Amino acid sequence: MIPFNKPYLTGKETEYIEDAVLTGKLSGNGKYTKLCQHYFEEKYNFGKCLLTTSCTDALEMAAILANIQPGDEVIMPSYTFVSTSNAFVLRGAKIVFADSRKDHPGIDEASIESLITEKTKVIVPVHYAGVACNMEKIMNLATKYNLLVIEDAAQAIDSYYTFSDGSKKVLGSIGHLSAFSFHETKNIISGEGGMLVVNDLKFSNRAEIIWEKGTNRSAFFKGEVDKYGWVDIGSSFLPSEIIAAFLWAQLENLEKIQTKRIGIWNNYYFGLEKWAKKNDVILPYRPDYSTNNAHMFYLVCKSIEQRTILIKKLKEHGISAVFHYLSLHESPFYHSKHDGRALPKSNHYSNCLVRLPLFYELKEEDIKKIIDIITTI
Repeated sequence: MIPFNKPYLTGKETEYIEDAVLTGKLSGNGKYTKLCQHYFEEKYNFGKCLLTTSCTDALEMAAILANIQPGDEVIMPSYTFVSTSNAFVLRGAKIVFADSRKDHPGIDEASIESLITEKTKVIVPVHYAGVACNMEKIMNLATKYNLLVIEDAAQAIDSYYTFSDGSKKVLGSIGHLSAFSFHETKNIISGEGGMLVVNDLKFSNRAEIIWEKGTNRSAFFKGEVDKYGWVDIGSSFLPSEIIAAFLWAQLENLEKIQTKRIGIWNNYYFGLEKWAKKNDVILPYRPDYSTNNAHMFYLVCKSIEQRTILIKKLKEHGISAVFHYLSLHESPFYHSKHDGRALPKSNHYSNCLVRLPLFYELKEEDIKKIIDIITTI
């Protein structure tokens, strides 16, 4: 059986976890938490980085920092994971779903301005498959209408955006806030795990308070206050040192992991290019302003029937290929709350997109087998 995903272990994870245990501090914000946060701040020039127990938690922290109130409107794509929406629904927001692009599952940037009202507070671009949304256009809209931008960069580690003047910035460093995931299906993992990035430093102090259950505990340990107490809302967003120690082993091998994944992605692309064109199947699209971090390799079939045949054929040969999100605007929970606009491109991806196995230890002969089976269909 070739699974859809297999978590990669560098070999140092258990060594660092044991070291974390021996330090006598497992509850978080210790040695390995600080190592990971410093790594991201230095390597990618992020603002303040705070590890979280999940990307979901990072998004929920961002929603609190944005001071979302009941009735505020938040614009995001319908084609995304439920956590993107849940974080803001929990604060009482109305979600205004945008359609996807014709050439990519990411948000249709051209549609955003028409969705902005006097109640709009936040735009949430989701960098699907690690491919950048048009951040220049989105940030210009945010400036024009005085909105916050919270990047859902769950899949976007080590992927970059190039601005029209030629400058380049890593995804997650452009919006006011951003959220990353280290779930076992991501390029860099810690089982569960995530990170909030605070690029607009006016949110920095409050982010630490929310992170520490609504207390000013961090300020206390820095010697900024002589005692700490409950000063704001918050929750237990801080991960244990065990999660951070596992993540540190992964970060030490980021370049090696990325190089291998990009090689697998390229093998898929060039191996399936002719077949896809012949069968009206769309391969992943990358705009010129975005790099490719090889988070995912997907195919967009021309119909749900074609996708069903493809998944079934691969399964018959012991290969696990899966579809992805179901449009949130048509979900049982939010369908009655949606404003009724048709979002046909989002639905098309829900019905026709299929993801192929992509993980570090996927062998060349396995990639060849997958390609050979697909190209016989």
